[in-house]
Amino acid sequence: HNHPLFFPHPTLHSHTQMRYINAKEEVTVPTDVTVTLNKREVTVTGRRGTLVRDFSHVTLDMHLEKDEDDNTLVVVESWLGNRSKNSQVRTICSHIENMITGVRKGFKYTMKFVYSHFPVNVSITNDNKTVEIRNFLGEKLVRYVSMMDGCTCEMTGNKDEMAISGNDLEKVSQSAAKIHMITKVRRKDIRKFLDGIYVSEKGNVEEIDE
Repeated sequence: HNHPLFFPHPTLHSHTQMRYINAKEEVTVPTDVTVTLNKREVTVTGRRGTLVRDFSHVTLDMHLEKDEDDNTLVVVESWLGNRSKNSQVRTICSHIENMITGVRKGFKYTMKFVYSHFPVNVSITNDNKTVEIRNFLGEKLVRYVSMMDGCTCEMTGNKDEMAISGNDLEKVSQSAAKIHMITKVRRKDIRKFLDGIYVSEKGNVEEIDE
């Protein structure tokens, strides 16, 4: 490349070294939680139950070890990884951290009913597994939403408010999204119509003094 306008890119020459980065992250397991690994299947057990997740779609090294204080660590490592592979290390650790929080404290999404003219009527049936939404925008149509596996819903006792609880953060989040989507106003100017059911707060089912 002797073209007068060609400027060698500063990282091009170091590209061969750039690939060989070792990324390593650790998750400390609290004493009231047990974690087991079977290849890349992670099982997390705590006072609220057990969550299992299979990470075999990623080619990362995962193992358990003890630190000097005898705490169990979940170690996730990427060898010879590029940047996107190394970012998977953090993602997997976040999932494991959420699993640990889920079996200790659970996750709870609070949802508010917003309406201008027609009060939304929500009833919870099927052993707290199904939400029935009536009179949304005054429509006669009854909307039914089933909770994802392991999630339950209940009225909070506050006006126009319900809560979804579960140990698996993604399933709690998906259950809330299903309710929000089924009450999304279509074919109307969304700026005028704020009617719907919205997540107002994200928290835990129970608090633990650490």
